[in-house]
Amino acid sequence: MHIRVLGSAAGGGFPQWNCNCRNCDGVRKGTIRARPRTQSSIAVSADGSDWTLFNASPDLLTQFRAFPHLQPARAVRDTAVRAIVLIDAQIDHTAGLLMLREGERLAVYCTERVREDLTRGNPLFSILDHFCGVDWHPIAPDPGITFSVAGAQALSFTAVPLKSKPPPYSAHRNEPRAGDNIGVRIVDGRSRRVLFYAPGLGEIEPHLRPFLAEADCLMLDGTFWTDDELIRLGVSNKSARDMGHLPQSGPGGMLEALKPLRARKILIHINNTNPILDEDGPERTALDAAAVEVAYDGMEVEL
Repeated sequence: MHIRVLGSAAGGGFPQWNCNCRNCDGVRKGTIRARPRTQSSIAVSADGSDWTLFNASPDLLTQFRAFPHLQPARAVRDTAVRAIVLIDAQIDHTAGLLMLREGERLAVYCTERVREDLTRGNPLFSILDHFCGVDWHPIAPDPGITFSVAGAQALSFTAVPLKSKPPPYSAHRNEPRAGDNIGVRIVDGRSRRVLFYAPGLGEIEPHLRPFLAEADCLMLDGTFWTDDELIRLGVSNKSARDMGHLPQSGPGGMLEALKPLRARKILIHINNTNPILDEDGPERTALDAAAVEVAYDGMEVEL
């Protein structure tokens, strides 16, 4: 299984256009050692030729240019992207669909809840019907059901419901439902190697633990280091958990949950305020000591 990190930042990217926190100001001025990042997305392939896109970031065109495998140039109009799997309906994971409107009908796999939010609250699917159109493939947020993706026959997928929040424009923003947010288990049928991808994760629920324990590689929510990160900076009155993200540090945090697991551990969807972006900071040192990696744009993983 070939995995390419197209984008590794949370919504807004890094540096965020209007932010002058220590990280954003530092990466602009070169006063900290950190890499700029685009908004979160990965591409997965069984053969290196046909790719499944996980989420469609607003930075998608930049990400495509940085990864020529997605544009093999076999015809006047061409793409190696066979399908798009959406893990939620958030803007930073779906706005890039509009950048694909010049192509053929988009094969989009998502839950009924995500389709609902992208038809009513933020009607991207309705807009795309005036251009290329969308072929919706429903996926059940059920840990006991596997599904396949056209063009990725060697891979099998499982959508695992996660505790998080739907987007602000959802009619159910304050009443989360199963299917608003999923993690995806991806199994290579030949090697039996397993990736579990969950860039939005609010809690390590009991049904999730077997998926974390069996994985060979984990790509998990790296949004915030502390629960009160944005509150302390004075840019929000909401905690990480209020926003549906499990912070890395502190009791019950991501690092504590990851400690006993055997998998390769990678944090993705990193907010611009998160101090782990500073490669020389104590938080990065703590991650190194725990054998936890920080995803970056262009990162490649082979399973």
